[in-house]
Amino acid sequence: MSASDETTITHHARGHGGRYVAEIAGEEHTGHLDWEPAGEGVRVATHTIVPPEIGGRGIAAQLVKRLIADAREHGFKIVPQCSYVARKFDKNPDWADLRA
Repeated sequence: MSASDETTITHHARGHGGRYVAEIAGEEHTGHLDWEPAGEGVRVATHTIVPPEIGGRGIAAQLVKRLIADAREHGFKIVPQCSYVARKFDKNPDWADLRA
């Protein structure tokens, strides 16, 4: 079973922004990616956190992929303020149309 098979990512509203949470089967620790609104149709990806206890499994990448999928589905742009999200944007030029 791969990490993606055992990982569930959900989105939760938090104030005016939100948080994507990655839960791994059999683990008590979770990873998350936080975002804040920045005007109409723009979200700022502020933090991506994966505790060392669940690190090295591609959890952060899965969180960013979910953010990207939601941006495509719901039509918003992303400001990659988080350094990890910014690096993923740099490595995926096909996401350029989603960068605000």
